[in-house]
This record gives sequence, structure tokens and C-alpha cells, in this order.
Amino acid sequence: MVEKVKKPIYKQVWFWFALIILVSGIGGIVENKDDNQLASENEEVEKSQVEENKVEKTEPNKDINQIKSITSEKDNLPTEYKSALQKSKTYVEIMNMSKAKLYNQLTSNVGEKFSEQAAQYAVDNIKADWNNNALKKAKIYQNQMNMSPETIRTQLISDAGEKFTSEEAAFAIQHLND
Repeated sequence: MVEKVKKPIYKQVWFWFALIILVSGIGGIVENKDDNQLASENEEVEKSQVEENKVEKTEPNKDINQIKSITSEKDNLPTEYKSALQKSKTYVEIMNMSKAKLYNQLTSNVGEKFSEQAAQYAVDNIKADWNNNALKKAKIYQNQMNMSPETIRTQLISDAGEKFTSEEAAFAIQHLND
């Protein structure tokens, strides 16, 4: 009797669809939280600056104008840029993507379909530790797929793989057993 060998869960198509839906949902939650947090932080900064200006009468409008300038720069960003940045946070924090893979995901016709400019803004402004993301991916390959360090390095830097830089892959391999 021939037994059917089941594919691992990560090779199932439905798993990836569920993961994408989950990541998109988390991205929406994070976006709403960050917007509310940013608004309250801006209010606190403006209040503290106003109070400081009441105490110090030297150049009272300089600090407020700087704050308004920073706030208006964020407000003047196209919505697409803000959305691309929020979406990139999800990909970087949950899926540990490389900078190149993130850019491709954001601009892909089967991905997020953001403009190249919005994707570049997101990649340039996301706060990410690319070395740490490479290390996390390397540990997944080591622990779940039992790959050798050299195979992991190849997968990390491959254009068909994770698209990390050689330096990021070297960092990951160096710290793989830490």
C-alpha cells in the first residue's frame, strides 16, 4: 500500500494565502495604532514647546515653526507613501524581509502594486536591522529545513531567494549558532 506523503505546511498554497491575509490585517492594525500614537505625540510636543515658549521669551516662534514644519512634511506626504511605509513595517518585522525583497514586494504586480517612488520612500524610511533580519531568516533555514551554512548563505543572497547583501548574509552565517 502506497502512503501519500504530505507536503510541509509552508509548501501549501492555502498557507501562503492565509499568511498574506494575516499580515495585511496586522498591517492595518499597526497603521491605525501608529497614526493615533503619532497624533498624540505631536500634541504633546506642541504643548511642551508652547509651555517652554511661555517661560523663555527668546525667539518664541522658532521652535513652534520647526515643529509645524516637521508635522507638515509628514502631512504633505502622499497617502500612497504612508501606506507603503506602514506595509513595509509588517514585512520587515514579521517576515524578516531584506531591503531588496521588500522593494520588490511593494512594487510587484502580484504583491502590493505601489509606485516605485512610494516603495523607495518606504525602503529609505523604514527603521530596520537588515543584519538581524538576515540572521532570523538563516535560523529558520537552519532549524526548519536543516540547511548547511553554505546553502543558507546562497539562499540569503540569491535573487530567487531572500536578496540580502553579501555582508548581511555573512553576518547571519557568523552569528548562526549564537
